[in-house]
Amino acid sequence: MSSPNPSWRKPVGAIAIVLLIMLWAWLVITVMDLIPGLPVGVVLLIYAIAGIAWIFPARPILVWMETGRFGGPPAT
Repeated sequence: MSSPNPSWRKPVGAIAIVLLIMLWAWLVITVMDLIPGLPVGVVLLIYAIAGIAWIFPARPILVWMETGRFGGPPAT
């Protein structure tokens, strides 16, 4: 029994996720710089939400890495 070939999707997906996080961080910092004078609590809340929200655009990449499809689990 031979071992399956490693998938090229995992390294490509990992690089895509790192690039997504870098783009997301740049976008959040840029938007926050456009809104000066917010109270510290509001700034912390916005950064906390933005720190979790990047997972939603990353989910299709994670699904693609595992299944090869962007639309969700493979049809059975």
